[in-house]
Parts: sequence; C-alpha cells; structure tokens
Amino acid sequence: MEQLRKSQVDQLVSSDRFLWLTGIEDTFITAPWPKTGRTLDEYELTEHYQRWNEDIELMAQLGVQSARYGVPWHRINPAPGQWDWSFADKTLERLIEVGIDPIVDLVHYGLPPWIENAFLNPDFPAYMAEYSSRLAERFKGRIHAYTPLNEPRVTSWYCGKLGWWPPFQKGWKGFVQVMLGVCRGIVQTTEALEEVDPEILPVHVDATDLYESDDPSLAEEVTRRQDIVFLALDLISGRVDESHSLYHWLLKNGAGESDLDYFLEHALELSLIGINLYPLFSRKVLAQSKYGLRTRMPYSVDSIVERLGQMYFDRYHAPIFISETASVGSVKRRREWLDASLEQVKALRSRGVPMVGYTWWPMFALVTWAYRQGDHPPAYYLKQMGLWDLDEKLDRVPTSLVKDYQQLVSCGAACVGQLRAETIIRG
Repeated sequence: MEQLRKSQVDQLVSSDRFLWLTGIEDTFITAPWPKTGRTLDEYELTEHYQRWNEDIELMAQLGVQSARYGVPWHRINPAPGQWDWSFADKTLERLIEVGIDPIVDLVHYGLPPWIENAFLNPDFPAYMAEYSSRLAERFKGRIHAYTPLNEPRVTSWYCGKLGWWPPFQKGWKGFVQVMLGVCRGIVQTTEALEEVDPEILPVHVDATDLYESDDPSLAEEVTRRQDIVFLALDLISGRVDESHSLYHWLLKNGAGESDLDYFLEHALELSLIGINLYPLFSRKVLAQSKYGLRTRMPYSVDSIVERLGQMYFDRYHAPIFISETASVGSVKRRREWLDASLEQVKALRSRGVPMVGYTWWPMFALVTWAYRQGDHPPAYYLKQMGLWDLDEKLDRVPTSLVKDYQQLVSCGAACVGQLRAETIIRG
C-alpha cells in the first residue's frame, strides 16, 4: 500500500497519480436537543458501529487506495483521563489490512460532553492535541494522514452563529469566538501530530461556498461572506494580518489583537487542502427581503467546481482535492453530478490547477441533522446520496453507481486527464 505522507504530496502534482476516495458520514453531536433529548451520532444511526467490518469490505470492493474515516472522540475519551481505543483500533487496523490508507478525521463537529463550554473551553486545544497525538502514536509509521478538524467554518456557524450545537453561542461575535477556539485547536493538534512523526500529513478540510447576488447594494456583503469562507484556512496559515480584509471585522466582533497575533506566530503550511462542496448547498445567492437578508441555495451543476477550485489555488497555491461531494436524489441525478463534477476537475487539471483527488461522500445514505430535533425513527430522515442506498432496515443496497465508481478508480488519473505542469509556490 502506497501511503499518503507529507514528503509524497508533491509527487501527486508531478506524477500521473490521482486519489480516488470515499467515506462514511461521521457527524457526532453529543449534546441532546432540549425538546427531544436526542443526540446525533451518524455511526449509531446508520449502524456503522455494528456493521463496520461489512462497510470496510464495501470500501475495499470499490478499489480505493485511500478513504476519509472518522473516529469518535467521545467514545475514545469518555471522561477526563479515561481512554477506550477498541473501536478505533479494530476499524483502523482493518482499513490497513484491506489496503486502504486512512485519512483519519479526528474531530467532526462534536466533542466529548465533559469538555465544558466546548470550543470555548480554554483547555480545548490541549485536550484535542493530547487525544490526537495519542492516536497518532498508536499508529505511528502506519497511518500518516490526519484531518485535525473537519469544516471549521461550518462548526463555527452551528456552534457560534446559530447556537444549535455546543457551546450554543449566537451571532457574529459567537461565530468569531468559536472560530478562534477551533483554529487554535487545529494549530496545536497539527503541531502535536508533527512532533509524533514529521512525516504526518495534516489534511485541512473545510466546506466551501460560492457567494453571489443580483443586487448591487449587496456587493460588499457578498465579498465579506466569500472572505469568511476562507477565514479558517487564512487564520491557521498566518494570513490574517492588518492588511487582511476581515482583520477589522474580526476585532469589531470580539477578537483581540493578541488572538490574531497567535496565528501569525504559529502559521501552518497548507500541504494539502480538502474542499467539501455539493451542488445542493455550495452556491449561495444573497437577496434582500421584507424580513431582511435572505440566502437561496439553487441546485448548481455548471462551473461551480471549476470556479471554486480556481479560487482556492489562486489563494493558497497548494494541491487541492475534493474531500466531499455527492448529489441527493435519484441514481440518475447522482450520476449526472458525478459526470459533471469530474469534467470540471478535468478542466482544472488541463490548465494547471493541481486538483489531485476526488471523494464521493458519503458512500451510503446518511441520516439528516433534522433527526436530532425531530420525533420520527432514523429511517424517516435518510437522505440517499451514496453509491449504496440504505433501506428501512439500514441494509446497504448497491446502486449502479458502485460499478461506475469502481471503473473510475481502476482508471486512475486517466479519467480526469493529465495535470498540466505547473510550479506550485506555497504561500
């Protein structure tokens, strides 16, 4: 098995290798919704805790050499100083056995409930770094790729802006405070991982959006929202100084100069960037209404991958891969998105943008986040987005997309075209 590690990333750009990946939705929200008492653990709701071996076998059938795979911190570390590695050990070991190189997803929205005030706990970054380095030590020399925290912007939105998830803050000041805490955790975790093994590859993954408006009066807001899309990566890579477009906005919303100086002093290299995008979510159109600012999310297929991929390369000059994408609905509609998105990946590569991988995520259906607030059984909330569907018994039912994806994986880089030679200046 050829492992993904820091010293080999540039080979993805200079060779004909292309990463084909998949993954299993792994949202973990441990705080109950007040009116229902429900939490949101996707592994529990889709029975992955029971079917993990079967699910890994399905991954292996696809032929993928790598997969994004989350581990449940709240189960590994159920109380301060208590550790239970049983699930992580057996699943990660099995992935290695079947020849799949994991990109381990360390934090996917939720934290162990004993971390009071969640991302705003002053010890959160140290807790996260300790947990991550302990896991990396267990698999030193065998697993090299880790995502410290999936989608820091979405985490900050739901935890800090909307107040749905711990620490239940609301408004832009809450968003900024959570973002700062989340990014401190990413920085300290990345530093801890690299202390364990300098060859560890931190894979920084965030959701991405394309903001637009037909209303000229909203041009400034569109620009600000687009800049916020990049904020987490800008912070951790030391780009937010006094010249940054959001510097004074951050100060206005509760950040201190010392908070921002921290990231300048601990700037990380962005060796490989993962972008999560979906045709049903990733285009945001702002408009004024009698109720104030409104955001529409029209289903968008044409050019969205190309436009966002180019924006990330122009900004960061680093290799990029699609770390999550899928479409919801019929198999026909999912296949249309697979074809359209890969054509755009091919177009990016043809003009020298180092798009080096593609992840169909999730590999089978997920249970929507509305489950936590609702009162129906999990099957009611299933959203069919995968290569496999889930039926009412949660059995994995293959669609024709399984064979389609197997063929793409076996095709390698040939199915997305040659990457035009391009010098990457990391910035």
